[in-house]
Amino acid sequence: MKSSFFALLFTISILTTYANTQPTWGRTGHRVVGAIADNYLNNSTKRKIEKILNHESLALVSTFPDEIKYDERYDQFKTWHYVNMSLDETYGTSEKNPEGDMVTGIEFCKQVLTNENSTAADKAFYLKMLIHLIGDLHQPMHLGLKEDRGGNDFDVQWFYKDSNLHKVWDSQMVEGYDMSYSELVTNSPYLSKDEIEAIERGSLSDWVTETHKLTKIVYASAEKGDNLRNEYAFKYLGLAREQMQKAGIRLAVVLNDIL
Repeated sequence: MKSSFFALLFTISILTTYANTQPTWGRTGHRVVGAIADNYLNNSTKRKIEKILNHESLALVSTFPDEIKYDERYDQFKTWHYVNMSLDETYGTSEKNPEGDMVTGIEFCKQVLTNENSTAADKAFYLKMLIHLIGDLHQPMHLGLKEDRGGNDFDVQWFYKDSNLHKVWDSQMVEGYDMSYSELVTNSPYLSKDEIEAIERGSLSDWVTETHKLTKIVYASAEKGDNLRNEYAFKYLGLAREQMQKAGIRLAVVLNDIL
């Protein structure tokens, strides 16, 4: 990633971008992932997705799994949004949640979408879930520690207001940049063909391992009670944007493969 690119954009907006942070990858991040994925889908996959989603965009439906969290009828899917494991272990060696997790959720979605006997309603539901979960997979704090609920109990301040490390990475740092999801997509860092192919390679397990390495970096990036401000955002926003871009490219890989 071009650090000078991030530096220029951030410096231009640094005086105004954090005036109205919204605690909402949050909505903006997930929409970025969906919109980027759409740019890497082959035509056949696009047609199938249009039929399944009744022409709704990947960006639009990407937030659906968060929207249904507040409906108790969907409580069984809450554990799909994360994986809890210690910083010194892998997913393979970690204790698995008997109620399921992000990895088992992604695999289940893929099974539904590749099953010719699945109903149209099920395909639409689980496609929306899959789009969202691939995004969550690339947000480092969704692979965080059980004891602090993936950083939700890692209390910090964000520009002098109470927050937590998960929220900072999930939404506040991205939302505070004050760009719409479409602007963020349009201004995604340039990637060469070789860089794109490198991102596309690997299995789901490989991607989990890669993101979990970043989880360690995020935990080491702050102390509880820290007041995180411009310096923190300047240092880590580029990484967050890089992760969203990777998520979009890899979402397209998964969708092209199963559809």
